[in-house]
Amino acid sequence: MPVLLLASIIIFGFIRLIPGDPALALAGQNATPEQVEALRRRFGLDRPIYEQYVTWIGQAVRGDLGESYISDRPVAELIRQRIPATIQLALGSVLIMLLVGGPIGILMAIRPRNPLTQLFGLTNAIALATPTFWLGLLLILYFSVSRHWLPASGYVSFWESPREAATHLFLPALTLGAYGTAVLIRFLNASVTEALQADYVRVAYAKGLRERSVVFRHALKVALPPVVTIMAIQLGQLLGGAVVTESVFGWPGLGRLILDGIANRDYLVVQSTMLLFVTTFIVLNILADVSYALLNPRIRIAR
Repeated sequence: MPVLLLASIIIFGFIRLIPGDPALALAGQNATPEQVEALRRRFGLDRPIYEQYVTWIGQAVRGDLGESYISDRPVAELIRQRIPATIQLALGSVLIMLLVGGPIGILMAIRPRNPLTQLFGLTNAIALATPTFWLGLLLILYFSVSRHWLPASGYVSFWESPREAATHLFLPALTLGAYGTAVLIRFLNASVTEALQADYVRVAYAKGLRERSVVFRHALKVALPPVVTIMAIQLGQLLGGAVVTESVFGWPGLGRLILDGIANRDYLVVQSTMLLFVTTFIVLNILADVSYALLNPRIRIAR
């Protein structure tokens, strides 16, 4: 709760630093000062800054996120409409991270001198250094503009058409998940490598156990807790990174909602969405800490 409170203050303060007046943006450049002032009073922007914060956070605690300055619709309703698209994009990105990053990270740990491992290491370094928006544009140019294999933009729900949803999801999920995959590979490689050097692993090999059994039944269980933490952080960052990716691919999620809110000086939309991101990030990290006891029995004994 203290972290959420501090985050809400920071979010509220930084959004107020955005140049421009919401009332003036809504009224238009030709509006009279009286019209602008009337809008300021309507939205409560004429009150002291601390009163605006107390009102907003008090309503948010009760589940009332206010109404959008632009659409006059409840902010909670706008967020509820955009959440499915963002969740679909985040889950698609996580699936790519696990399917690609998991096997490659383990392979690099158990076969460090394999030529394929060297190639994966180079590719991983490039992925870590590649900006998300630039990768998205490259994927659009190749798969959509040049080859016409996949759509460049748009969103289809999996409930409507799984096949169409997958074709629209692949490029943005790959763009968003590329960096997370590279991070997962690096941490999983380091964690498994460290676990394989432990004494109990040498004993397992000395007993004649197969390599697959040693890696998956012994080393991987000890190596997973730090990787779970990284995955929780990456999943939280996927929500923040979705702002750029959703803009590139025209994805109608929370990222686009934030960008539109910033462009229109729609304070309540931006504040509430950012607070949702922070809350999700905190909850994911708490769940990651709780999962340690399930992955490593020694943690339960220590407690």
